Amino acid sequence: MNKIRIAMVGAGETATPLLRQLLNAPYVELIGVAELNLALPGVALARERGVPVTDNFIELAEQGERVDIIIDLTGSRKVREDLRRFMQFAGNTHTVIMHERIALLLMSLSAGELVETRHDSLSY
Repeated sequence: MNKIRIAMVGAGETATPLLRQLLNAPYVELIGVAELNLALPGVALARERGVPVTDNFIELAEQGERVDIIIDLTGSRKVREDLRRFMQFAGNTHTVIMHERIALLLMSLSAGELVETRHDSLSY
């Protein structure tokens, strides 16, 4: 594996610093970003760097084994459930769905301090 192929669901205030790190990592290929609010700075950043953007997170899951990790930064239980359900239905045993709490842990380790999410509970 030459690069880790990642898709991100969510490009809000919490996700944008991680998005920036992923875009700058030579060992990461960002397959796509899903975000309902296409006016967010994280969406603009992804587009500037040539990353496909959608407002439908299932489009990312439909990429199948082309995606190694889907990072879910929405904080939405419905998104997590829908992603899991789709992956099971599609029979995709390759792609891993990374929960927001794991992403926050990794971002905190990188920052040297606890990174707080900017939302408590959002509906997607």
